[in-house]
Amino acid sequence: QVQLVESGGGLVQAGGSLRLSCAASGRTVEPLTVAWFRQGPGKEREFVSGISSDGRRLYYGDSVKGRFTISSANTKNTVVSLQMNSLQPEDTAVYYCAATLFRTLADRRSGQSYDYWGQGTQVTVSS
Repeated sequence: QVQLVESGGGLVQAGGSLRLSCAASGRTVEPLTVAWFRQGPGKEREFVSGISSDGRRLYYGDSVKGRFTISSANTKNTVVSLQMNSLQPEDTAVYYCAATLFRTLADRRSGQSYDYWGQGTQVTVSS
């Protein structure tokens, strides 16, 4: 089992920045494939960003490209951050960290590809 804990959410004005972190513990001998998803009020869950298990490939949803940056603090991806710049009200959502021990995913943008989820952290962007 892998436990994920997100931190760093909060309230920010439009145009501001936040940095989210996801800390993994438990069965972390092998590198994790990690992703961030979000779910806004009345919206479906949306893929935000992901990082491959080797850390070499980064992925972004269309709505956050050029504004968000995912990074890992170590080779096992047990601490993964999401730097969010130029935040807009439409970025308001609960942000979830997700992970899997699988290195090859059929669809890394689908939540069904991930086995472990954090509790989520609220990000609210005021206009």
